[in-house]
Amino acid sequence: MMNLFKEEWFIRLFGSVLTILISLIIYKTISFIIFKGTAGKRVSKSKKINTYTRLVRNILRYVIILIDVLIILQIHGINVTSMVAGVGVISIILGFAIQDALKDIIKGFDIISDSYYQVGDVIKYEDIIGKVLSIGLKTTKLEDVNTFNIVSISNRKIEQVEVVSNLINIDVPLSYDLEVKSAINVIDKIVNEIKKHNDVDNCEYRGINDLADSSIKYQIKVYCNPVKKVQVRRDALGIIMTILEKEGIKVPYNQIDVHQR
Repeated sequence: MMNLFKEEWFIRLFGSVLTILISLIIYKTISFIIFKGTAGKRVSKSKKINTYTRLVRNILRYVIILIDVLIILQIHGINVTSMVAGVGVISIILGFAIQDALKDIIKGFDIISDSYYQVGDVIKYEDIIGKVLSIGLKTTKLEDVNTFNIVSISNRKIEQVEVVSNLINIDVPLSYDLEVKSAINVIDKIVNEIKKHNDVDNCEYRGINDLADSSIKYQIKVYCNPVKKVQVRRDALGIIMTILEKEGIKVPYNQIDVHQR
């Protein structure tokens, strides 16, 4: 066994393994310190803290991996100094090949510094609405609220991303034959019933939103967790139809009147 420590290949292998183990310990220790230091912060700041924590951990991981690679190369007899000196020339060549990656990294820092969106927010990209799981150096990971699929978006596409609010606007169409006072009484019943929904934070009547061709549209606003907006909207529409049926009120629809002489 002692003879192994005299073998050059074993010394290099042992040095490489030791380097990786020490790096893992350093990474875990720093990550624990960061997590412990951010624990117990106010809830209002928890999203931003969580976002920064994940980004710092991502950067730390890449930095440690890079340092490990350089140390292991040095252990195996590769002149790292010469490699670093040649980076200037190589970087010019690689610069053109990794333009998109650099844009992603720059935009990633913009997302964090400008609080464009944070971990836990719900955002919309093209036809995808998802909850932000993590913001990395190159991509943002989402969980699609409809399919629960995990989707990755390049950070450089931030201009195409919308942050989804907690508000749902619903217009309740009621007939012109129904007096406004009676209509508002029905709307109040709808609002009170929607407020009882477990996932609804608040619901309120905002007034007449439109005088349409065949109906008066009374607008209500429903506030809920953006992750649950799709289902809450469906449930709210179900509540509306149920109450209208109980009150004997039919939802008006466009009709064509034909007059003959």
